[in-house]
Amino acid sequence: MRVEAVVMNFNIYLDDETGQQLNKVAKKLGESRNALVRQAVSEWLKRRGKPQWPAELLAFKGMPDMLPFEASRDHLKPPAADPLA
Repeated sequence: MRVEAVVMNFNIYLDDETGQQLNKVAKKLGESRNALVRQAVSEWLKRRGKPQWPAELLAFKGMPDMLPFEASRDHLKPPAADPLA
C-alpha cells in the first residue's frame, strides 16, 4: 500500500527586513527559503501543541517553611454564585 503525502501551498508576505534575513540565512545554510519556513512552522507547531513548563518550575519542590496551599483549603470562602448563570 502506497501512502502519498498531501502537499499544501501557501503564500506568505514578509516585511523587507525579515525577508532579507531569511535570504541570508538560507544562503548561509545552503537551504531554500521554503525549507527554512517549513522547519520553523513545524517546530512552532510542536512547541505550541504541547505547552511546556520551564525545567526550574517542574523541579520546584516547594518552600520548607511555607504551608502547602491545600492546608488552608478548609478556611476558604465558598465560591460566589455565578452572576451570569
